[in-house]
Amino acid sequence: MERFVILCLVAATFVGSSVAQFKNGRILEPPVPERCAQRIIHERAPDGKGYYFSWKDPAFQGKEKDWLGVRNFCRQMCMDSVSLETSPENEWVKQKIVDGKMKYIWTSGRICDFPGCERPDLQPTSVNGWFWTAELQKLAPTTDRQQNDWSEGGGIGLPQPDNRELQQGGARENCLAVLNNFYNDGVHWHDVACHHVKPWVCEENDALLKYVRYTNPNLRI
Repeated sequence: MERFVILCLVAATFVGSSVAQFKNGRILEPPVPERCAQRIIHERAPDGKGYYFSWKDPAFQGKEKDWLGVRNFCRQMCMDSVSLETSPENEWVKQKIVDGKMKYIWTSGRICDFPGCERPDLQPTSVNGWFWTAELQKLAPTTDRQQNDWSEGGGIGLPQPDNRELQQGGARENCLAVLNNFYNDGVHWHDVACHHVKPWVCEENDALLKYVRYTNPNLRI
């Protein structure tokens, strides 16, 4: 039964989160056991979970990746793009962004835009369709400004998410980034087109760690 539960958790993480692979042929990659065992932890949050900050890694200082590239990088280490599920975690990560003088970072946040998103509870998706892909957890409706950290401003002066790039003839802004006072609006969430590149934060993913530990019992994870 334990094996079944663990495999189901990972299957949900693979299938439920791989929203980008259907758009451009790229896939959501599985963890690499050896990399999981050697994962880099720059800091641990007060709850004990480990985090990796791309700008603290000499190999990736000044480097940026798109939204899916970030997730795949993190997942190879049994981590995933950061999900800001609680106010304390959100504020803790935001302070790291400020301390590191980063202009922005990617998170695992994304709008539901793939088959199955027609569910009534996700409508309209611009309000109810945002979720943390790494944890398969819905965000509060974007209209509930007390339960999220969307910015009140953006490139065209509208509250986030505003799908600005699509309005200006570009791509849909389907992914969630944290911007550091980019529009003189403080440090807050913004919807951004997923192809843009940014620094990133990974956090340990319990489902991936459990899966790799179970399937590689002789490897110290």
